[in-house]
Amino acid sequence: MKAYQFEDSAAGLQLHDVPIPTPRAGEVILTVQAAGLCHTDCHIINGHVNEWIRKRPITLGHEVAGIVCVIGPGVTNFKVGDRVAVSLPGHSTEEPDWDNAVGMGFDGGYAEKIAVAGRFVVPMPQNVSFAQAAVAGDSILTAYHAVVAEAEADATKTVGIVGLGGVGLNGARVAALQGATVYGVDIDRTKFDEAMRQGATACFTNLADAAHIRFDVIVDFAGVGTTTAEAVKAVKAGGRVVLVGMGTPRVELSTLAIVTRRIQIHGSLGASIAEFGQVLELISKGLIVPVLEEIPFGDVVEGLKRVERSEVSGRLFTRPNK
Repeated sequence: MKAYQFEDSAAGLQLHDVPIPTPRAGEVILTVQAAGLCHTDCHIINGHVNEWIRKRPITLGHEVAGIVCVIGPGVTNFKVGDRVAVSLPGHSTEEPDWDNAVGMGFDGGYAEKIAVAGRFVVPMPQNVSFAQAAVAGDSILTAYHAVVAEAEADATKTVGIVGLGGVGLNGARVAALQGATVYGVDIDRTKFDEAMRQGATACFTNLADAAHIRFDVIVDFAGVGTTTAEAVKAVKAGGRVVLVGMGTPRVELSTLAIVTRRIQIHGSLGASIAEFGQVLELISKGLIVPVLEEIPFGDVVEGLKRVERSEVSGRLFTRPNK
């Protein structure tokens, strides 16, 4: 079968013929119906998060949905033909579990078939598409946990969403669903209309232009250094900055602003399996409608380059078996 594998940054991501996987005890084999393209894969390819990769070569792709086609020994809660998505273990209230993370600890979804432990497989509602469920596994779940659990967004909060890419747009939508007053920030004005459709009250190209707004919390989905530093200055005294994006490996913050204005800084990574179910239910009810763009499986490498250049509105996905 065909799979996009990563060995090192020099070689990059390459399409190879690899053996069809066989299930070990507790695993199922999925025929991949949709795989989302995530900026994290750009970080992996560029060598910025080497510690996350547990085997080489490895098939990338950690936003995955498909159909169960083979049941491994000991699996009793799924059957052939089930529509499922794959959950990433380890989130903001746990230690990261890279060994069991799809596309990082074991071969991921940029392939025609995938072997995955049944405990990380989540049933899909019938009216949720494979593409929607795939991108929900990271881009929507990451936004959901950051906004609901870390930012604690509700009807009493004014929330700033910095970075209106695929994850940030979902963050704006989730914050609006919680009843918060939402403002978007992105250097690309072409993303503003979609952010407004997702629930933003207004959008700005930088936080300085929003100086008249009293932010209770700012969620930084860009994480390019300057965005986090600006968020620390822009949030109200006693407010909270939630950092999700990893656009740069390091950031310099004002200790004076953090200490004298009592700023809280939270990191946020992924979400729980329980939250995955909650997000799928929101999609099923039509309360979250992911902004999606399909690309051919043969264009995954170029698609990730588009993601890295921030040239995507919403989320790219591909169908390896199409």
